[in-house]
Amino acid sequence: MRMKISEVQAEIIRLKKERGICILAHSYQAREIIEIADFTGDSFQLSLAAAENTTEEQKIVLMCGVRFMAETVKILSPEKTVFLANPEAGCPMAEQMDKELVEAVKIEYPGYTVVAYINTTAELKTVCDVCVTSSSAVKIVGKIENDNILFLPDCNLGAYVAEKLPHKNIKLLQGGCPIHAVVDVNDVKRAQSAYPKAKLLVHPECVPAVVSLADYAGSTSGIIEHAIKSEIKEFLIGTEMSIAEHLQYLCPDKKFYCLSQKLLCPNMKVTTLVDVLNCVRGTGGEEIVMDSVTIAKAKVCIDEMIKLNR
Repeated sequence: MRMKISEVQAEIIRLKKERGICILAHSYQAREIIEIADFTGDSFQLSLAAAENTTEEQKIVLMCGVRFMAETVKILSPEKTVFLANPEAGCPMAEQMDKELVEAVKIEYPGYTVVAYINTTAELKTVCDVCVTSSSAVKIVGKIENDNILFLPDCNLGAYVAEKLPHKNIKLLQGGCPIHAVVDVNDVKRAQSAYPKAKLLVHPECVPAVVSLADYAGSTSGIIEHAIKSEIKEFLIGTEMSIAEHLQYLCPDKKFYCLSQKLLCPNMKVTTLVDVLNCVRGTGGEEIVMDSVTIAKAKVCIDEMIKLNR
């Protein structure tokens, strides 16, 4: 029997209540998934929501996002059963560097504080000193007493931090988001020519030349908040194209244009509403299993991030 989207959504909502499941959806997920989630936001916002705002009945957490996000939820909520809605949802940036590479670079740069973007694997986090998010990176790196910083994996976000903190000696590794990094200045010029009244909002995972042209640069949540609060009526959105769509629903009186059609993340789009349905039915998804040693070691740099972000 065929089901309408609304019928699938209704069944998911019924089952999640019945089985004590909290659904987390990253902001890059499709609209039909956002609508049935208990919490939406960026990766760290979702992890905190799972740790601090779930009810006693919600023993199971379902992540609609990518693997490192589900791992972060498990690290912060080890007592919960955590599922990734679609096991194929990985993150190229998180998988670019491994523990062995970082350990080798640490030997090359002794005395450096190792700062890891939250978009990294749990295993890599075990050999880092502090985590950052795109919204907290400048603040946290600024608070680190050591001026010698090894920032990984995103060299574009790292360059953004380095520009804001010129007194810091920041060593960058050549990694990053392949989706944001592919957008160039020519893309910006074409979009601005097509929409001359629109203000440009970009994610700092974009290359520095693109970020330098932005009217606002910030995290996904920062872009959304800025667009909502602004009195401006037209915006070019320089991050995953789903954000332009979500903003159209949040601010129907404003116009939002995707900066480039290149800004499409296949890993975020691989999760479907039916994946979510199968997972809440108990017939799909993948449970995130981590040993206690990895959880404890990876949590150190996340706890340091929370402390420095206060």
